[in-house]
Amino acid sequence: LSQKLHLNRGAASFLRKYPHIFHIFYDPNKFRTFCRLTDAAMRVSRQEAEAINASLDVVVDRLVRLLSMSTTKSLPLRAVFKVWRELGLPDDFEDSIISRNSHIFKLVDAHEPNTHILTLTDEMRDKSFVACVENWRVMECCRENCAVDRTEIRYSFKHSYPPGMRLVRDFKAKVKEWQRLPYVGPYEEMGEKKRSKTGIMGLEKRAVAIVHEFLSLTVERMVEVEKISHFRKSFAIDLNIRDLFLDHPGMFYLSTKGKRHTVFLREGYERGCLIDPNPVYNARRKLLDLVVLGRHAMLINNESRSVENCQTQKPCLQDEGRDESI
Repeated sequence: LSQKLHLNRGAASFLRKYPHIFHIFYDPNKFRTFCRLTDAAMRVSRQEAEAINASLDVVVDRLVRLLSMSTTKSLPLRAVFKVWRELGLPDDFEDSIISRNSHIFKLVDAHEPNTHILTLTDEMRDKSFVACVENWRVMECCRENCAVDRTEIRYSFKHSYPPGMRLVRDFKAKVKEWQRLPYVGPYEEMGEKKRSKTGIMGLEKRAVAIVHEFLSLTVERMVEVEKISHFRKSFAIDLNIRDLFLDHPGMFYLSTKGKRHTVFLREGYERGCLIDPNPVYNARRKLLDLVVLGRHAMLINNESRSVENCQTQKPCLQDEGRDESI
């Protein structure tokens, strides 16, 4: 599976890089080397599974909202598979979510072979939703020290720029004009497309609203750009998704580390951490902590054991600064 998982340096090198997650051992009876998860990684995996199972009602709501943003109230099942982890779906969501909620979801055959379409049932198609940004607008207007005119915030999105980013006057004026521009919400029927300048700007703002809502539905307020591109046709987005993120730096942060391009909802984060964490996110952060440890902590533990052995032979001074750094 090395090539499929894009392990450039090979499986053995990758596994040894994370000794807190993977344990490599040799079985003398089978004359082969095996790999399993460490106890710490197993605990994190169980915590994540328990958190997902405890939030199945929330997961169902996310999936319904995702389907409701589609123009046909349906999505290819393969597209949902692309973002099942981002939405916090269980591994067996076809059985635990779709099959057990037949009054909400149904699978139909597509025109292509071996392809299925996930769609909402007739009674769920007329259900209305309030977008995440609309809740923010209400809270913003209800604040005691709110200095923003309610007519200006009616179509606005929250913007927060990175520290040190200097905004020129023309850019500020352009953003202010864009904020006031009316648009069709992510759960509303789009209607006829207008090719005028105002109509094109309205389509762009609707695309921003859909992507904003999409990211708000994810567990970690982030998704790979390639994955969200699979929904362009279903959401009737005619614009380049990546350009959309680059044109609105006050709302989206585009990470281009390695070959993956990942977009983050800027308002969901503060100092690199999710502002409103959830149990699934917390479990995944624990796994990330094990990843960050890498081999470093192993070396420290080995060194600590060496110091303990030395202490039994002759006394040594304790380095307080070093203990603090550990």
